[in-house]
Amino acid sequence: MLFDALLIGLLAGIAGVDLFDGLTHLHRPIVIGPLVGLILGDIQTGLYVGGSLELVWMGMVPLAGAQPPNVVIGGVIGTTFAILTDADPKVAIGIAVPFAIAVQGCITILFTIYSPMMHKCDRFVDKLNFKGIEWVNYLGMIILFCFYFIVAFLPIYFGADAATALVEKSPKWLLDGLSVAGGMMPAIGFAMLMKIMMKKTYVAYFILGFLGVTYLNLPILAIALGALAIAMIDFYNSSRNNNDNTPSENTNAMEVEDGI
Repeated sequence: MLFDALLIGLLAGIAGVDLFDGLTHLHRPIVIGPLVGLILGDIQTGLYVGGSLELVWMGMVPLAGAQPPNVVIGGVIGTTFAILTDADPKVAIGIAVPFAIAVQGCITILFTIYSPMMHKCDRFVDKLNFKGIEWVNYLGMIILFCFYFIVAFLPIYFGADAATALVEKSPKWLLDGLSVAGGMMPAIGFAMLMKIMMKKTYVAYFILGFLGVTYLNLPILAIALGALAIAMIDFYNSSRNNNDNTPSENTNAMEVEDGI
């Protein structure tokens, strides 16, 4: 368990830095979930929980001071809890989100404590000390890495047995409640995303996807491939129309220049 906890801690640390500095999407639950599953020997559960958590966080966008629950710790803890305790993944989702909210509060406090370093950077600029500015940024990434490593390592190393015992002793009504909440959260996250993205021109595609899943019982992969085909058709038709309109526009411009 020590080795697994170390690997998951390292993964969380790298993903935590990526969340703020890299943006390679390693921090997303759909990616980090299967990686945690690979470490713990259950990729299928990792993929299932990661995909479910991705729906939860899909519509949660950080805006200035308004920060959503921490996506990295939510993905790591949720997936790890589901695998180690053999709990229903929906229960794991219900536990992951409150844990992620608490960690995001700690991140906000950490940023507040680190904020005076910005004044240090101002003094480095006055002295043209650009190396100093670089090291201030490197120090911030190192602190973030250590924070995520500790937050992910400690609960997994010290709390795996306790978490399992807690699940076994928990009353059925509590687990059922967490399962219901966990089942609702992906729908809420997807609804938030739809509120941002939905336009009148896209409603027809949404209806087609709904019909395919609900009445035709098509698998998600088939719906995704169908959506990709529609997107490609729309893209190439738009490109062809733009190419067809370009010569006439150029001709009109030449006629205006010639005084016709």
